[in-house]
Amino acid sequence: MFAGRSPGIEPSGPPIHGEDTLVEVTPPVFGASVRRVEDPRLIRGAGRFVDDIRPAGCLHAVFLRSHLAHATIARLGLDAARKAPGVVAAWSAADFEDLAPLEIEAPVHDRPLPERRVLAAGRSRYVGEAIAMLVAESRELAADAMELVDLELEPQPVVTDMEQALAKNAALLYPDFGTNLAFAKESKHGQVKRAFDRAAVIVKERIVNQRLIPSALEPRGALAWLDDGRLTIEVSSQSAYGVRDAIAASLGIDEDDVRVIVEDVGGGFGSKGGCVGEEIAVAAAARRLGRPVKWIEERTENCAGTWHGRGQLQDVELAAQRDGTVLAVRSRVLADMGAHLEPYSAFVPTVVAELQTGCYRIAASQSTLQAVYTNATPTGPYRGAGRPEAAFLIERMMDRLAGELDLDPVEVRLRNFIRPSDFPYTNAAGSTYDSGDYQASLKRLIELADYPELRRAQTTARQEGRLQGIGVSTYVEEAAGFAEDRATARLEPNGTITIITGSTPHGQGHQTTWAQLAADAFGVAFDQVRVLYGDTDQPAYAVGTFGSRSAAISGAAVHEGAVRLKRKVRALAAAAFEAAPADIVVTDGRVHVRGVPARSMTLTDIAEWAAGAGRTDELAVKASFDPPDTVFPFGAHLAYVEVDPETGSVKVLRYVAVDDCGPVINPMIVEGQLHGAIAQGLAQALYEGVVYDQEGQLLTGNLTTYLLPTAADLPTFETDRTETPTPHNPMGVKGIGEGGTTGSTPAVANAVLDALRPLGIRQLDMPLTPFRIWDAIRSSRRSR
Repeated sequence: MFAGRSPGIEPSGPPIHGEDTLVEVTPPVFGASVRRVEDPRLIRGAGRFVDDIRPAGCLHAVFLRSHLAHATIARLGLDAARKAPGVVAAWSAADFEDLAPLEIEAPVHDRPLPERRVLAAGRSRYVGEAIAMLVAESRELAADAMELVDLELEPQPVVTDMEQALAKNAALLYPDFGTNLAFAKESKHGQVKRAFDRAAVIVKERIVNQRLIPSALEPRGALAWLDDGRLTIEVSSQSAYGVRDAIAASLGIDEDDVRVIVEDVGGGFGSKGGCVGEEIAVAAAARRLGRPVKWIEERTENCAGTWHGRGQLQDVELAAQRDGTVLAVRSRVLADMGAHLEPYSAFVPTVVAELQTGCYRIAASQSTLQAVYTNATPTGPYRGAGRPEAAFLIERMMDRLAGELDLDPVEVRLRNFIRPSDFPYTNAAGSTYDSGDYQASLKRLIELADYPELRRAQTTARQEGRLQGIGVSTYVEEAAGFAEDRATARLEPNGTITIITGSTPHGQGHQTTWAQLAADAFGVAFDQVRVLYGDTDQPAYAVGTFGSRSAAISGAAVHEGAVRLKRKVRALAAAAFEAAPADIVVTDGRVHVRGVPARSMTLTDIAEWAAGAGRTDELAVKASFDPPDTVFPFGAHLAYVEVDPETGSVKVLRYVAVDDCGPVINPMIVEGQLHGAIAQGLAQALYEGVVYDQEGQLLTGNLTTYLLPTAADLPTFETDRTETPTPHNPMGVKGIGEGGTTGSTPAVANAVLDALRPLGIRQLDMPLTPFRIWDAIRSSRRSR
């Protein structure tokens, strides 16, 4: 983070790395479980989130939101609200006509796109859509004034079901389009029809991948002000540069006229990856009013207004031989886009077609995708962003196939895996997997879990009338896309190294891991490196912190920067010593001539010498990394559960995971990422799910009705790793932030359905709640 940037605030600034570490760490530190340098100040309550910044004279914004899922705006009167005590401004869509609509990336070019404006104009299309903005001297005064807005909404027919939205005579969200079909994509690879014609067995299933609310601990927020006439905005975001570009485009100003700051961020999970209308409105308000303007989202707004994740209906068929060899997979996927497309949202459902063959040698694949508008909150990327949906599809079908053939699900997977010698492997859809050893990760999982003993214990439990199940899943996910990132490495006068990165962490531990990368690459102690981030004015850039891209791209840029800086320092030392650069050695923070250790200088000496020689510009280097291709992390997960037949409740007895993200920079941080990701995937399987009624009212609009698990609901996670480097970056690393989510949901679902198999229950929709399971058990008993 950068200090001294918010109006009227005296920031504490970030600690130099090592300030709070308990153990002195010396190179090499790549692969060491260095304690996160971010944690001590966060634990002490010294973090700086958007709402912690309270500049003098700050105004506060609130948004009036639609209480109907579909309505025309018959009347919107703001006069009374404008006259309310403390109110400075009240605006509707008409007042923001000068703002350009948000830029939306379309996956196809033959369909019209609805304009995504800051505020709804003429029609609201989901509960929670922003209709008006009020700005006042305090949030409370703004909220009071909102009660004075004269709003009349004329109800329109509502459609929240995807299949009903595509039916003839369905209520249309965009009447001019004549359909609720947002876009469609068809992909077919290999001899699909032939494979199904000669298959010995065909397994069919309808799979629901339910909507989820990302539920970041810190809701969205923005604070904007003018600094000598220049717009500065502090946001809770995963993409500082994406916010800068979007605000500049919408306001019609140059990107250099916008400065975006991102300090501590309380989670994102994809939901803060794009720039939203409220953030643009706050920026526009600060420019118009000439005063700082802050907006902090409330939890109910977050549940209804921040984009949701998942939301797919998948009809899947798997063709196989009698020995379990899979010949082909085909799917028809309906993707719920909600009321409109958001930045980055349209690509999410297209991932299913690319990865629905999973870790397996499946020669033929076909997918029909229909993305649908509904009167619901828009959907967008959520931890995994299409890859968990694809993994759940194929992993449920592999278990269904094993059950149909009465084969062990582990054996079916082993028979179909891509072989290590096949890499790089191009799957049926044309995606080229960089490296992998799927057999090794699954075999390690089976060994770690003692799979044969678990099956014996399951048999004993069933004989006693207890319902125990074992679920296995394997996954491969695509990561580290979206072009290059840039970083700067600088030798300071005091001999420390400063790394400036464009990536903005929200729990990933970049200040720690980037320091480890730089310390190793340069040859200094870990506590001699500090990492700065979160200011678009600084010499760095990153597309964003999402898609498990940070280590493989931003981390590679940091590594390259440290390597280049070391070359510069060696060249400076060579000039100082009148020696050849090849004879200069950098170690333990000192520079000396090879074979003559007495001829040495500290890094502080080098910086001082460079200053005296007029060569200080050589003490900083810029670096970038543009990966040649994406990377493909993978893993194998196992859940062992017991279902109470009387209540339907599920207890996870064991959870074991073996993941492969290539060489690990910091094992402790990787473990933390896996624990959080597994918890979220398990939550989808057992707890979480968005519910709308027929009128489009959100029934799960707060954390009393939208069920999130607590630590008490989760088992101990047993984790291990295999290591398969990628050739696509100099460290060989792959991402890990989303792997746990991708692998855990199908593992838990497979385990629950394995437990219910003796009762003849083959499929249930998530979340696998006690009532849903109890109802299925009751129905199965009645039919027997």
